[in-house]
Amino acid sequence: MNDTSAQRHRGDGGVARDLATAVSGLEFLTALREGVQPPAPFARVTEIWLAEVEAGRVVFEALPSARFYNPLGTVHGGWISTLLDSAMGCAVHSTLQARQTYATVDMTVSFVRPVSERTGKLRCEGKIIHTGARVATAEGRVWDRAGNVIAHGSETCLLLTLPAA
Repeated sequence: MNDTSAQRHRGDGGVARDLATAVSGLEFLTALREGVQPPAPFARVTEIWLAEVEAGRVVFEALPSARFYNPLGTVHGGWISTLLDSAMGCAVHSTLQARQTYATVDMTVSFVRPVSERTGKLRCEGKIIHTGARVATAEGRVWDRAGNVIAHGSETCLLLTLPAA
């Protein structure tokens, strides 16, 4: 394992950010979906993965399991929110140029149906609504394999340009 790869797998956020911003967002996300770039550490733990990517639109898939249950025996809303945040944030990321990054400013989520491990694989689409010079907004929807909406939301992201190296 080379130094950069070792740092990336240790969770060195600076190295990961450098990799994610060295090319356009669309190029990076495409490499991530194709397995050229490794998934973020949280993606392995949460069983959330990138399935489709195009400019302004991404689709994530996720597998709910009992290990994400809340005390009431359903998948915790935070897990579903993480899925939505991933899709909406990456929809924004897909529109960025090299050396640009973003940070979520706010997110609104509405939960429509409960989720359990019996629900099976979920899909979550994030789509850009608007990209400006400093702020971008996106919307997202989560649905089950039968096409039932599970949750939906919107997100605002602050756009930042990194200084030249």
